[in-house]
Amino acid sequence: MKYSVLAGALVVAATAALAGCSATGGEAPKPLVLVTHDSFALSDGILDQFTKETGIEVQVQSAGDAGQLVNTLVLTKDSPLGDVVFGIDNTFASRAVENGVLEDYSSKDLTNAEDQYLLPEGQGREQLTPIDNGDVCVNVDHEWFTEKGIAEPKTLDDLVKPEYKDLFVTEAANSSSPGLAFLLATIAAYGDDGWQDYWTKLMANGTKVDAGWSDAYYVDFSGPSSEGDRPIVVSYASSPPFEVPEGATDAPTGALLDTCFRQTEYAGVIAGTKNEAGAQKLVDFLFSTTVQNDIPKTMYVYPVNSKATLPESFTKFAKVAEDPFVVSPTEIDKNRETWLAEWAAIATP
Repeated sequence: MKYSVLAGALVVAATAALAGCSATGGEAPKPLVLVTHDSFALSDGILDQFTKETGIEVQVQSAGDAGQLVNTLVLTKDSPLGDVVFGIDNTFASRAVENGVLEDYSSKDLTNAEDQYLLPEGQGREQLTPIDNGDVCVNVDHEWFTEKGIAEPKTLDDLVKPEYKDLFVTEAANSSSPGLAFLLATIAAYGDDGWQDYWTKLMANGTKVDAGWSDAYYVDFSGPSSEGDRPIVVSYASSPPFEVPEGATDAPTGALLDTCFRQTEYAGVIAGTKNEAGAQKLVDFLFSTTVQNDIPKTMYVYPVNSKATLPESFTKFAKVAEDPFVVSPTEIDKNRETWLAEWAAIATP
């Protein structure tokens, strides 16, 4: 279709306005860089919808697992890697906020229904928009245990028993958000004076520690999605639905709901972005039902937008912990570095 000169100018101007940049010379808006963890995934074409709505292309840049992501943002804050970050969670949020790597912006589309996912004031509420949540739990490979004729573990206490020696893999607490969530679950369970002894026993029982979730789940876990040989892994309560073969009535893996820590992931505008208006629109888009409806299918976690819908597999096979372990953001903020140093002294070979 051909447009008149005036109509064409209006289109360019409108696109530039949405992008938060000048239309001088008719230049297309520069792409926004979305910095995220290596488990980020959306269905093909989802980010293209943002481009259609705004005229802005989105480039995704991975920065490792969530802990590495925050560390990278802190180290590069004088020369930001991108415009928007996704994947900072409630275990690492305060570090990002304290180091000034985020602009003040929380999505204008949030409603009171999402209040339960907001961070405390002064600890990220003003800078971070909740995008997804899930229970980080120990998962087991039902089929492996059935074939071996060994009873499955049920609790954290079970993981240090001799019958589960060399069967458990978890993520590193200092580089992975699920890994840190699992550490926090053990701190909540055994107390500040008891979790170190628990981890000493855990490591003596042959626990393997991987850098991130992808290695733990897809490489070392023995579930259907992986070729590993360890039938116990730290993952999510929402992981089992995605191991169910088409037409099956039972999940081949399961989450131990007495081992869970609740995790929420957030998006925010990176301080120093050259396109603040465009970056804010991308945060809004990540909260939109377009993305929220896709998140369970691609990242195996729950959307936070109250208007989002869940796939049938979630309603059939996903379970939510009734009483997950909790450590307050204030306690995490105050003790994180000490806990991580103590954990590293125990869990690092």
